[in-house]
Amino acid sequence: MRLWRHFGELSSIRRHSVRRQFALIFTGLMASTILLCWFMNNMFLEQYYVSNKTDILFDAYHTISQAANRDTYSTEAFWRELNNVCGVYNITVCVMDANTDTRYVSTNGGAELRVRLIAYLFGFLKDDVKVIEEGKDYVAWKVRLGDEEYLEMCGRLNSGISFIMRTPVESIRESVNISNRFLAYVGIGATLGGSLIIWFVSGKITKPILKLSDISERMVHLDFDVKYREHARNEIDLLGENINKLSASLEQSIGELKTANNELQKDIEKKERIDEMRKEFLANVSHELKTPIALIQGYAEGLMEGISDDPESRSFYCEVIMDEAAKMNNMVKKLLTLNQLEFGNDVVSMERFDVAALLDNYLQSAGILLRQKGIQARMEGPSPMYVWADEFKVEEVFANYFTNAVNHCQASREIVISLEEREGTVRVSVFNTGEAIPREALSHLWEKFYKVDKARTREYGGSGVGLSIVKAIMESLNQKYGVENREDGVVFWFELDSAG
Repeated sequence: MRLWRHFGELSSIRRHSVRRQFALIFTGLMASTILLCWFMNNMFLEQYYVSNKTDILFDAYHTISQAANRDTYSTEAFWRELNNVCGVYNITVCVMDANTDTRYVSTNGGAELRVRLIAYLFGFLKDDVKVIEEGKDYVAWKVRLGDEEYLEMCGRLNSGISFIMRTPVESIRESVNISNRFLAYVGIGATLGGSLIIWFVSGKITKPILKLSDISERMVHLDFDVKYREHARNEIDLLGENINKLSASLEQSIGELKTANNELQKDIEKKERIDEMRKEFLANVSHELKTPIALIQGYAEGLMEGISDDPESRSFYCEVIMDEAAKMNNMVKKLLTLNQLEFGNDVVSMERFDVAALLDNYLQSAGILLRQKGIQARMEGPSPMYVWADEFKVEEVFANYFTNAVNHCQASREIVISLEEREGTVRVSVFNTGEAIPREALSHLWEKFYKVDKARTREYGGSGVGLSIVKAIMESLNQKYGVENREDGVVFWFELDSAG
């Protein structure tokens, strides 16, 4: 549902894209401008033209008035000036003196106006006219004669000179209609052509904006690989550079946030793991200590109550109490060691030493125990064999393996310690003859307090913590370790970095 809503929003945005809006606004403005021009042309062009024609008549009037005042209306210069005005502006002129003698007529029908001028002077002019302006010695009007409409100006100057001027206005209406049609055709063509041009131009203008939009959308989905690389050479480039900087800043901030979140998650998991380890530890310790404490308490109460008075029985009771106390002491020591290893409180001191000599010395010190158990032990492999590791911790690992081998050695009662040099590492193996470990138990051997055979473990005083110590030490050294079943026994092994 959310995906369809997102697509709907994108479709709505595309329908109102900047390019389309820009093109529509420009086309609308251009069409409105042309339409306004057409309206103004249709409504006011004729009035403007009539006003302009009236101004031309007044210019001609001033020319005639000045010539009358200077008495130059009979000169060639006056005629040439009026001929120029009449030819350029399509004005017909007739000028008479005080005796109604013609002084000037234009070549475009001025002689026909003489009768109309006389009728005006003597008040015989009966046409229905629309006066435009009236002065001291002139009057201008609009008059319709037949099918034609004209602008006329008649007057009599102080010098006795009388005049009449006429210009047709009917043609302006046809010109306005033609102009409006032409303007409509040109406007439609210009609007269509301009729309196409602005569509392509707006595409170039909005391309970097659309690129920025795509970048911002990918940033929303935390994709910071895409960068703005357009060259609009305007403020959009500055915006693109700022978005690139924002993208880099966001990527860095989110990376730092994820790192912090990852560390926090690790801390939370570590705390939960510690809590679980603490609960498990308390449960296991309580379980492991319950039996020896019960034995110690029972035998101590027996001694106090004097259950047996003979020295041999009292000696047996005391030996059981001492033995159980020693087991408890040994288990507590191992638990403290394991606790230091698991919580990282024990410092690893790396040094170069001969591991073959270390193992040989340990075997010699265990010689009495081996003879008591009737076990044959031997070493195989090159000597000396130098490694990089923590010598004390390696001895602790070997001691746990060796003790485990002694306690489970059966059949031919033989233990073999072998050294094997591999690529950059040395593998130390401790093999003992005896029964194989059940396959389902192999993966649980390294768990605290796990015992394959609880009765047998109890018999030799095992706590189920030794192999957990091995696991913690090897992980602190970042080295491999493991166990394998063989046809005639079991082998435990661990690896160390070779020191040549």
